[in-house]
Amino acid sequence: MTETVTKKPPLAGIRVIELARVLAGPWAGQMLADLGADVIKVENPDGGDDTRQWGPPFVEGADGENLSAAYYHAANRGKRSVTADLKSAEGQDLVRRLVSTADVVIENFKLGGLVKYGLDYDSLRKVNPKLVYCSITGFGQNGPYASLAGYDYIVQGMSGFMSITGEPGGQPMKAGVAIADIFTGIYAVAAIEAALIHALKSGEGQLVDMALLDVQSAVLANQNMNYLVSGEAPTRLGNAHPNISPYEVVPTADGYLILAVGNDGQFRRLCTILGLETIASDERFATNKARVGNRGEVRRLVSTETLKWQKADLLKACEENAVPSGAINTIEEMFAHPQVQARGLRIDLADAAGTVIPGVRTPVVLSETPLRYIRPSPRLGEHQAEILAELAEREKGIVVKKASS
Repeated sequence: MTETVTKKPPLAGIRVIELARVLAGPWAGQMLADLGADVIKVENPDGGDDTRQWGPPFVEGADGENLSAAYYHAANRGKRSVTADLKSAEGQDLVRRLVSTADVVIENFKLGGLVKYGLDYDSLRKVNPKLVYCSITGFGQNGPYASLAGYDYIVQGMSGFMSITGEPGGQPMKAGVAIADIFTGIYAVAAIEAALIHALKSGEGQLVDMALLDVQSAVLANQNMNYLVSGEAPTRLGNAHPNISPYEVVPTADGYLILAVGNDGQFRRLCTILGLETIASDERFATNKARVGNRGEVRRLVSTETLKWQKADLLKACEENAVPSGAINTIEEMFAHPQVQARGLRIDLADAAGTVIPGVRTPVVLSETPLRYIRPSPRLGEHQAEILAELAEREKGIVVKKASS
């Protein structure tokens, strides 16, 4: 065993109580678990996280047991599960006991949804003043939409993302995965870690206010700036890029590939490959600015020539001449790709019963404090007895300490 493997992950010793379900909150919790935190997922005893039922496909145990939908396993690796009915005094008390031992709470109830249970930030900070309390909602803690439920699909539309996604003149399109939820989960991890650093330095916790609409709007990046600088709202360009040309999908004799020509030198080399040397110095195409202004003609000229090539041959020629290009893989082809396999993106974890459950690691590699992958997603309430015993032992120790003092 190497020294690196024996080192503790960066968040070892941090405890997170996850009062979240579906995707954004659990995605944040899973990433924190991979980084070494002890993440305790608190679920409704009546079915647990909604995504446990969001199938098919479902993960099947060795004995044929339904171990929840694949969707659930995408966002809950590495956690421990307990159940608590938040509507009951007993369930609320269990959460408060857990919070007294924790550093972080993650919740994604509607605005004010936990106040009636006494599990909102203002209530729980009295239990634990150092608590970092991350609240994930559709629209944040203030504003005219704050009280409304927020869904990823709707936020993709409201944020402007769908207005720039899809073919010109066609339907606005959503992304193939719930990117508002996933980006919010990732941003939440960054915010939680910043708040933890503050808490460890000052002893002061705080509320982390995460909103799907904030995040999805913010990540429009250059398209936001294109609008703010020009005053013109970007439109759908299909697979083309608003600021670079040719930077799009092109046809070949046996399929499609991506050309990502980011500068004039790359364009000249592409022209050489395609036998278009004469246009490389043409003032209509010699610079990226000119090519963007004449993108339709660039597309016509380039596509006419790429259609004469086999996909594999053109990809090889581009690679050999330092012209950025790429295949359009299926997910199956992605997992089979030698680079993806070399990076160990797929992981397989066995549960307590020996069922091996596949997954995808968090795409972070740390040289000195490696992430940990110790358990797959838990069964509903799997760790109830274990965690209750830990709480009882801790509370017993507190009583003994007070008595001795």
